[in-house]
Order: sequence, then structure tokens, then C-alpha cells
Amino acid sequence: MNTEEKQIRVYADGVYDMFHYGHARQLEQCKKLFPNTYLIVGVCSQEDVEKFKGKSVMDGYQRTESVKHCKWADEVVYPAPWIIDEKFLNDHRIDYVAHDDIPYQTADVDDAYALCKKLGKFKATKRTEGISTTDIIGKILKDRHKYLKRNIERGMSRQELGMGLWEYYQLKYDWLFCQKRKRKQD
Repeated sequence: MNTEEKQIRVYADGVYDMFHYGHARQLEQCKKLFPNTYLIVGVCSQEDVEKFKGKSVMDGYQRTESVKHCKWADEVVYPAPWIIDEKFLNDHRIDYVAHDDIPYQTADVDDAYALCKKLGKFKATKRTEGISTTDIIGKILKDRHKYLKRNIERGMSRQELGMGLWEYYQLKYDWLFCQKRKRKQD
């Protein structure tokens, strides 16, 4: 059996919070590493995410469902281990692990992918510039008042948005003031 016919099992893992095109491109790169790639995608557990990275926007179920709907994923594993060991590689018959090449310091290790690299089972992918979950969250926080206004106009209560009474009325006042000012300019 030649390499084109043999199915190569590639594993990629991540948090995949607020699944975006950078995540999809990472999985596309993984899927296209070999002519006949079977891509297994590991979604890290909610417990590990909160322990090692902090609060996520989406919970484990939501993150897993988002990845399941990506056309590049053949199989999704949840919860995936934060650090891959030989037992996990063997249990899932993984030929290669794919991730960007930057050493990933976490959980008291210098590189979470060191074992895979040592075993010759690591394939590097490239990060997509200009997009990350951190950037998306930053944009939302920067324009927080616009999103609060938008969601209040769509019927969400201040309680659902985690707003105090003072903040709610302050925003309402600001919006009314801006509308009056805009009418004057027209």
C-alpha cells in the first residue's frame, strides 16, 4: 500500500472557543497534510480550559458542537487531554499530531507537544494572522456599549446582560442624548 492509499491519522487539539475562520484554516491545513488524512480533533475539557487558560465564552458542549460542524473534522474527541501522552496516541492510533510550531508552555511543561516532536509524530501548521478568540473578545469589550444597546433593543433585559441598574439608566440617558443631538444635526 503506498502513501496515497494509506490513511494517515492526524490529531489536532485546541480550546476552539468562539470557533472562527482561524480555527477552520488550522483544521484545513491538518486535513491537507497527506493525500488520505483522517482528522481527529480534540476539544479540551472545560475543567482544563478554566484551569490553564481561564474562562471561556462557550462551554465544552458548545465548543465541541462547533468543531463537529467543521467540514475538515472526521472525528471529534471531547474531553481531550491538555497534554498528550503515549497512551492517548496509541488508543486513538494517531500517526501525527499537528499544531503550530511555537513551543506551547503550559501546566509546568516547556512544550505541550514535546513528546510528539521527540517521537517524530509532529507536523507544524501556521497560525492565521489577524484573527484569534482573544482579538474577538477584545473587539466586543471595546465596543461593549454598542453591543449592550443592540441586545437591549432586541429585548434582552439588563439582568440577562449582567448590567446594574445605574449602568442601565446611564446608557439609556446617553442613547437618548445622542439621538437628540443627531436630530439637531439633521
